[in-house]
Amino acid sequence: MLNRRRFLMSTAAVGAGLMTSHLSPAFAEGAPQIQLFVPAAPGGGWDQTARTIDQVLRSEKLISGSQITNVGGAGGTVGLPQFISQWNGKGNSLMVAGMVMVGAIIANKAANNLTQVTPIARLTGEFEALVVPAESPFKTASDFVAALKADPTKVPVAGGSAGGSDHILFGLIAKTVGVPATNLSYVPFAGGGEALSALLGNQVAAGISGFGEFSEQVKAGALRLLAISADKRQDGIDAPTLKEAGIDVELFNWRGVFAPPGISDADKAAMVTMIETMAKSDAWATECKNRNWTPILLTGDDYAKFLTEDTARITAILKDLGLA
Repeated sequence: MLNRRRFLMSTAAVGAGLMTSHLSPAFAEGAPQIQLFVPAAPGGGWDQTARTIDQVLRSEKLISGSQITNVGGAGGTVGLPQFISQWNGKGNSLMVAGMVMVGAIIANKAANNLTQVTPIARLTGEFEALVVPAESPFKTASDFVAALKADPTKVPVAGGSAGGSDHILFGLIAKTVGVPATNLSYVPFAGGGEALSALLGNQVAAGISGFGEFSEQVKAGALRLLAISADKRQDGIDAPTLKEAGIDVELFNWRGVFAPPGISDADKAAMVTMIETMAKSDAWATECKNRNWTPILLTGDDYAKFLTEDTARITAILKDLGLA
């Protein structure tokens, strides 16, 4: 089970990467120390998720401390093999990952995948936003779709890396409205700042990313928000969902946690209980609100079923896009 003795015994092989320790005094008798593995560089979404998990678990007295290891590269496919091989059987360990890793595994034809780890919980989702420059002739999502149907090559759309969540949403929109995904003009950028510059410079017709990437420019009137990929309208955001706009697509760029392979049923159950308790806390709700994360908790076997279904959906889209 999760306890201090097991943690100390398991720290011998934490794997290569950047390591940060939060070894604070025990807040409660028997509170475990855990290890958090982030298959990405510090500062990104997965790293922010890991550090928020650490913060809330400690504030809720669910752990006495943690150790965070970062191993970045290729959408998580560099770190995943290390987590599978070097962290095998460590019942006090969690890896943060999400939809981007699913796409990266497929697009990179990676040797390892998420069936080789232990699903614990899907935690959060970030809906995507479809935006255009303020002077764009597209006033609505219907205008955008009409132009896409007329000639998709004349509607270049900026977003993140090829095969990532932005690209996947564009592919889903196209598939839903009957436009061959292979005809799309998708312009990938390494960072949100570059995509934003392309939009503001009218170098592309539209952009897709997490709403937070565009929110300030939307408020300033430099970009027009056509639709969001959420399941329902969001408070404070004056835009319809894609479904409301007649495009039957819903997408959350989800993030969750996984334990290594080879852990005991008791350790899996303990991890699920700990994360469920954290996710239902006021502290977690506050962090989600502050970070514009939508709580979409799903645990254990239900999470595993979701992963199977989402992997199949993403595989189909990436095949349509010629990336799988």
